[in-house]
Amino acid sequence: MLTSFKNPLVKQVRKLHSVKDRHKQQLFLLEGTHLLEEACAMNYPLVAVCCTPQWQKEHLHLWDLASSQSERAEVVSEEVLKTMTTTVQPDGVVATARRGLRSQEVPFTGLLLALETIQNPGNLGTMIRTAAAAGASGLLLSENSVDLDNPKVLRASAGQWFRLPMKTTSNLEATILKAKQADMQVVATLPSSSLSYWDVDWCKPSLILLGNEGAGLSDNLVAVSDMQVKIPLALGVESLNVAIAAALMLYEAQRQRTHNLKE
Repeated sequence: MLTSFKNPLVKQVRKLHSVKDRHKQQLFLLEGTHLLEEACAMNYPLVAVCCTPQWQKEHLHLWDLASSQSERAEVVSEEVLKTMTTTVQPDGVVATARRGLRSQEVPFTGLLLALETIQNPGNLGTMIRTAAAAGASGLLLSENSVDLDNPKVLRASAGQWFRLPMKTTSNLEATILKAKQADMQVVATLPSSSLSYWDVDWCKPSLILLGNEGAGLSDNLVAVSDMQVKIPLALGVESLNVAIAAALMLYEAQRQRTHNLKE
C-alpha cells in the first residue's frame, strides 16, 4: 500500500490538477466510483487506478475490472488519496487515462449541439449530460473552450462523457458549414431575435448553436446560421444560464420528434 506523499505516482497524479500538467503529461483524471464504472463499461483504457483499502473491500468486482483495464493498479492510504483528487470529499478511488482517445467523428445527422468558447466546466459537463439524455447525436466544441477532459467536466457529465460522440474543432465555423452541406438546419441563439425556439421545426436534422456564457455567439457564427431564435424571458431577466438554454432547446426538439412519431 502506498502511504508516502512523495511517491512518484502520487506526485504525478497530483500534478494533473493543473491544465498545464494535463497537457504536458497527456493524461487526465477520473475521480469517483461512477466515472470509473462508466469507463469500464465502455472499455476505456486506463493508465493507473488507485483506491483506499475500504473502497477496494466494498467494490471488489469493479476493482478487478478496472485493474484489468489499467496499466497499473495501487492501493493507497486514505490520506494519500485525498491529495490525489480535486474533490473535497473523495469517495475512495481515482484513475488516470490518456488524453485524445475520446476524440471521434460526430455524425451530421439527427440533433447536434455546437458550443463556442464555453469557459465553465460545470456548464459543459451539464450540457454533455443533457445532450445524451435528450438523444442528441453528438456535441461539437470550439478549441478555445474549456478542455473536454477537465475533471469538473467529467464529473458534471455524470458518466455520459464516455457515451456521447464529441469533438473539439479548431474551426467551428467550417465544421458548421459542413453540417449545412449535409442538409442540417443551423439554429443560433440570439436574444434580439423575433422567433422563439419553440417556433422551429425540430423534426428536421438540426444543429443548435450556443455561445459563450457572457458574450454569446460571435457575429461570424450567427451569420452562417439558417435562423436565429430567442428564449422568451420575463421583464427584468437578462438571460439564462447556457446549460439551461441548451436543455430547453434539446427537449423541445425531443418533444416535437416524439409527438411526430406518435402521429
